[in-house]
Amino acid sequence: MELNVLGTPLEPCCTEPATGYFRDGLCRTIAADTGTHVVCAVVTDAFLRYTKGKGNDLTTPIPQWQFPGLVAGSKWCLCISRWLQAEKDGVAPPIVLEATHKEALNYTSLELLKQYAFKK
Repeated sequence: MELNVLGTPLEPCCTEPATGYFRDGLCRTIAADTGTHVVCAVVTDAFLRYTKGKGNDLTTPIPQWQFPGLVAGSKWCLCISRWLQAEKDGVAPPIVLEATHKEALNYTSLELLKQYAFKK
């Protein structure tokens, strides 16, 4: 069973559109996932502009991959390194702790992640 950063079972992040390395809605990873897509984020306009400026456009639809493009408020599994970069630059989006994989704790602290906990 996959666990989240709180030590409880990993909850789905988003299934419409299906997110995650495996496109199963879960922010889980394997060694082949070089981006380590373990952070379940609720993206903001500021973050979407930021990541597009870094070369990862998450707003443009890619129909052949059944990807409609994200808008502010969409949930998506982000690479931990991009989230940490955005945090350092002041544009990190909120995250769903229950859907963020425990692997994130190998890169940052639970205390930092809790500062960005999404408020439902």
